[in-house]
Amino acid sequence: MIIADVTYYPVGEGTSASKYVKIALDVFRRSGLKYYPNSMATVIEGETIEQVMNVIAEGEKAIVNMGIQRVETIIKIDHRLDRENTVEHKLSAISDEQ
Repeated sequence: MIIADVTYYPVGEGTSASKYVKIALDVFRRSGLKYYPNSMATVIEGETIEQVMNVIAEGEKAIVNMGIQRVETIIKIDHRLDRENTVEHKLSAISDEQ
């Protein structure tokens, strides 16, 4: 399982990015992949690196299609092969209720 953390920065469009984030989240929702928005980024889970990168690219494209001339996209990827690698598993590993 691939876990990716993605943040889009639409440059030159003021201090709020919420309308652009909402557009990207709609792309993620339609992809069928699990995704977890939070206050600073969105975490996406997928079976392959190609699957995850494609949905990230589609999110960026949707933002550009809103008329944005520059988008900085920050991506971190966790590709773990030796054991389960899901957001739920990671959260349970740090939970007080173990």
